[in-house]
Amino acid sequence: MAGRMRYEEVLKQLRSLSDPEAVAGMARFGINPKSTYGVSTPNLRKMAKQIGKDHPLAQKLWASGIHEARILASMIDSPEMVTEKQMENWVRGFDSWDVCDQCCSNLFDKTEFAYRKATQWSRRREEFVKRAGFVLIAALAVHDKGADDREFIKLLPIIKREATDNRNFVKKAINWALRQIGKRTSSLNKMAIETAKEIGEIDSKAARWIASDALRELTSEAVRRKLHG
Repeated sequence: MAGRMRYEEVLKQLRSLSDPEAVAGMARFGINPKSTYGVSTPNLRKMAKQIGKDHPLAQKLWASGIHEARILASMIDSPEMVTEKQMENWVRGFDSWDVCDQCCSNLFDKTEFAYRKATQWSRRREEFVKRAGFVLIAALAVHDKGADDREFIKLLPIIKREATDNRNFVKKAINWALRQIGKRTSSLNKMAIETAKEIGEIDSKAARWIASDALRELTSEAVRRKLHG
């Protein structure tokens, strides 16, 4: 009963923070306004800190279908308790790029299935499932500090293979994944630049955009300074 009360309290707090103007603004940025309260990410992070890790509560919040409750669920869930079945269930429910990105970078990238799911989802046709595959790659490139370069070298052909997908939310995630891999180490930077050049030669508008945008950052003075001290 206490768990149920806690769930109700969380929903009550989310409703109290709702902002209809923010919902309208989110819709303009391609975020699904359905079941959305317009609660800011800093407020959600503050709530997550107060709640702490709570796997059962995260499941309930996800099941509510409320936009912000789902993002909050990704912030409070325990990565070690997440199963592949849960990841498949949640990814099928992605209907906005922000829910996709928050789940991948708050939770999924910290699970033992992260690399496998990134590879599997990169082949899927559904827009937000495919995006999730590449957001996972980007998140792993940033967060998995101990990973060997070889983990990311294996992912570069996947990025090249899918670079002709012209859908905005997919091509931006592919570009993001390529850029983050290329900013990890100097050797990965060289390989990512080479991959970007190969992508740029593909006869596809999406591929040319992915390549030129990635090359602009990966060859920049700022990235060179960061990688070479």
